Amino acid sequence: MKHFNIVAIFFALTLLLVGGCEDTNVNLVEQRGVAVNPLISNLNPAVFDSNDLENTFVEFKLDVTDKTLLSDAVVKVSLNGKLERADYLTVTTFPQTVRISMKDAAAKLNIGLDKIKLGDILNVEIWTTSNGKVYQTSAAFNAGVVCPYFRDEIIGSYHSVSTDWNSEGDITITADPTDEFIVYVAGLEAIDGLNEDKGPLKMTINKLNYSVTAVKTVLASSTLGWGPTQNYHNIAYEGSGTLNTCNGTYEMNFTISVDEGVFGTNQKFTFTKK
Repeated sequence: MKHFNIVAIFFALTLLLVGGCEDTNVNLVEQRGVAVNPLISNLNPAVFDSNDLENTFVEFKLDVTDKTLLSDAVVKVSLNGKLERADYLTVTTFPQTVRISMKDAAAKLNIGLDKIKLGDILNVEIWTTSNGKVYQTSAAFNAGVVCPYFRDEIIGSYHSVSTDWNSEGDITITADPTDEFIVYVAGLEAIDGLNEDKGPLKMTINKLNYSVTAVKTVLASSTLGWGPTQNYHNIAYEGSGTLNTCNGTYEMNFTISVDEGVFGTNQKFTFTKK
C-alpha cells in the first residue's frame, strides 16, 4: 500500500561539464563574458560502436555566430573524465563538419585501441583562440562506447525495481509496430496493486545516444487499490533515462502524478530483462 504526501516539485536534468586549467592565459568564457562560444549541431552518430573500434566514429557540425571573433577552434578529447585534453583537430573555417574516429582519438591520447572497452566515455570539448587568448567554452559533449541497437534485445519480459517508489514486480515492454525506437511499458501499476485500465506507458529512444524519454501517460484511472483513504485519480508517469543496449536494461527517472498533484519527482526505476 502506498502512503505519500503530494507535493508540487518540478523535475530538471542538469549536464555537468568539468574543466579547469592552471594556465593564466586560459579564460572561461562565462567568467569573461566573451561571445566566442561555438555551436555544436547535427551530432550523428553520437556514440561509438564497441564491435567495430577500428572504424567507428562520431560526427558533428561546428559553427560560430560571428566568425570575426575567432582565429581558430581546437577540438580536444579526453577519456572517462580524466581531462587529458589531447588536441584532436584545429578548425579555422566555419561551418565545418568534424569527424572524430575512436582509432584516431585513442592515438592522440596515446592509448592502445585494445585498451578501449565497453562503457568508456570520450569527452569532447571545444576551446577557442580570440585576440591571442585561449578560451575554454561551454561547447562540449560526451560520446559513449556502446553496443549496437537491436530491437529484439530491448523488449520482452522485464523485472522492475524502484526503492524510491517502494515497488517491485514483473512488467512487459513491447515495440511499436512502425517505429523500432518507440516502446510501450505495461504492468507498472499492476505491480502496485492497481487496476491498470489505462496506458501503456510510451517511451521514445533517441537513436543517436539511446537516451529515453517517457511521454506523460495515465496508467490507471484510480488508486483505490492502495486503500480507501488513497483515492486519487488518473495516476500518470513521465520522465527520462537511459538504455543499455548491451543487456537491454533501462534506468529511468519518473515524475509520478495524479489529478490532485505530484508525488515528488526523480523516482528511480530499473527495468532488467528476464
